[in-house]
Amino acid sequence: MDYQNRVGSKKGGGGLASWSQTNANLRERQRKLALESIDLAKDPYIFKNHLGLFECKLCLTTHVNDGSYLSHTQGRKHQLNLARREAKERESRRHDVDLSQQQSATGTESQPLKRKTPKIGRPGYNIMKVKDPLTRQLGLTFHLEFPEIALDEVPRYRFMSAFEQRVDLPPDKRFQYLIISAEPYENCAFKIDAREIDQRNGRFWTYFDKDTKDYYLQLFFNNTPRRPAASLPAAPVKNN
Repeated sequence: MDYQNRVGSKKGGGGLASWSQTNANLRERQRKLALESIDLAKDPYIFKNHLGLFECKLCLTTHVNDGSYLSHTQGRKHQLNLARREAKERESRRHDVDLSQQQSATGTESQPLKRKTPKIGRPGYNIMKVKDPLTRQLGLTFHLEFPEIALDEVPRYRFMSAFEQRVDLPPDKRFQYLIISAEPYENCAFKIDAREIDQRNGRFWTYFDKDTKDYYLQLFFNNTPRRPAASLPAAPVKNN
């Protein structure tokens, strides 16, 4: 740090730094020291989302820069979660070994274990409201980006009622959920009105661009028929 030419200091002596300057310098030194011993490119729990923020997939925390994430990795919460994850993986390996030994002893063939792909975070997305100028139907267009999608993987979608989910409790029957899934990304759920979807050809469509890895889904809601107005009684006829 440059302590030269500070208020109240002598030339060549160096002045006292403020608390904010000392704290900023300390954080920068800690970040440089951590980068010498930690390679972020090999960290399986760091993820940079579409907003430019750093996320810790182990602790589910968000950080504004890599220095903040490095400070988080040295904290008690991250170290405790690392110890728990290591103990869980060690117990899983021990269970697999015991199961294989038991199957070899009984002579039964071992079934292949299902491979679980580690999730890498949420994809970037954009939602636009659309309206058909002829039918006056309201709709939505979803655009999701999957730059790191698995090979030969195609995004999938599913509509879920409010009574199937376990996030918004108690369930609200006025809404439903559109789930879009693609490995190795986390599932995206969009809360939309619980109105009937127009499934006719050209009204509901999906498209996945394999070159740009962009996924599009467009839907239109059926127009709710208006209730006919009650007929008014005829006016009485006056006799002259």
